Amino acid sequence: MLSKIKRLHLQLGGIAAALASSALSLAQDTAPAVTETVAAAAAPASTINSGDTSWVLISTALVLLMTPGLAFFYAGMVRGKNAVGMLMQNFIALAVLTAVWAICGYSLAFGPTQGGWIGSMGWAFLNGVGNQPNPDYSATIPHSLFMAFQCMFAVITPALITGAFAERMKFKTYLAFIVLWSLLIYSPVCHWVWGVGGFLRVKGALDFAGGTVVHMTAGFSALAAALAFGPRKDYGKADLSPHNVPFICLGTGLLWFGWFGFNGGSALGAGDLASNALVATHIAAAFATLVWMVGDWMFKGKPALTNACIGAVVGLIAITPACGFVSSTSAIWIGLIAGGASYVVAMIRGKSRIDDSLDVFAAHGIAGLTGVLLTGVFASKAINGAGADGGGALVGTQFTAALIVAAYSFGVTFVLCKVLNAVFGLRASAKDEDAGLDHSEHGEKAYVNN
Repeated sequence: MLSKIKRLHLQLGGIAAALASSALSLAQDTAPAVTETVAAAAAPASTINSGDTSWVLISTALVLLMTPGLAFFYAGMVRGKNAVGMLMQNFIALAVLTAVWAICGYSLAFGPTQGGWIGSMGWAFLNGVGNQPNPDYSATIPHSLFMAFQCMFAVITPALITGAFAERMKFKTYLAFIVLWSLLIYSPVCHWVWGVGGFLRVKGALDFAGGTVVHMTAGFSALAAALAFGPRKDYGKADLSPHNVPFICLGTGLLWFGWFGFNGGSALGAGDLASNALVATHIAAAFATLVWMVGDWMFKGKPALTNACIGAVVGLIAITPACGFVSSTSAIWIGLIAGGASYVVAMIRGKSRIDDSLDVFAAHGIAGLTGVLLTGVFASKAINGAGADGGGALVGTQFTAALIVAAYSFGVTFVLCKVLNAVFGLRASAKDEDAGLDHSEHGEKAYVNN
């Protein structure tokens, strides 16, 4: 009996083994297709990456810090009786322009394109801008974080222009100016260059972190504003030297620090591209600083700290469009060339009747333009496969984009200043300008004995 049971057991075991072998063979034939189907169904289009999210959170905070940094940088350059006014113009931009961005600026800049010219109003009041990724802009970070990061760019860009009309603009007119400028210039240009479907983006124009969108718009608008305002009452007659050089140095340090988030954060992830952008940013700033210091030594006999600080900012500006497309070696040349170009333009402007008080055009306009064009020379797909290799074709594309942005920014700003002058009046009265905007516009003094 036992022998029969053993034989039956062996026969059943053989049958089971045969069935298992057949099942395994079938599984091997069908498993890949089944696995791929299940994986495709289970995997979301985009997933949040904690490392990328952490880096962009930090970068957003760094870029926010740049606006207070700019406030100190500019406030140190004006006379003591206008320090509070300059601080207020820059600080209040954080509130006013964040509100504009949340209400409709972000939607106009990044919303679904309307013919490549402007975004739709679908994201007005941040409707639909939630904490899930957006595959078009933020594949590994929350859409709301991308919006907040871009908000910091929208805040600081109009604030940059304040240096062009320093010590002479009415505060209520300034508030109207930054709101309208943001809607008429910043959001459209942002959409052209960075928005999905934007016409300059479609044409292949490269701008990693804001050479055209931020610096050229601000720089060429500054030139238009300086012409529309006319010079300060005592321009060329009184001593208009900076009243607080330590403020300038402090502001420069905050800007340099924040710029690592400005440029490195524009990679929208914590990886080799962010690292490349950060290193290139630091190197270009260092070399442009040296150019301005040596320039002062050669032409003025002594190296001034103020101009060394301006040189640092120039280098940071110039590398902004290029930092995610060029090597560290190329960053050296960008810092040197942009530093030299902006220094020469600042010297020429200083001998003219154009009272661009803090040389916004020389710094942001010229250095921004230089950086945009040199991106076309030095860009490498080995650095960023989403970009292009430098050469004649890319330089032509960059030049076209720069020309369009410069002409649009200058023209619209000049007209806007004329309209605001007719409605509110641009300038403080001669009496108020003599007293200083701190007292006449804000009822405060930066210094007790001022």
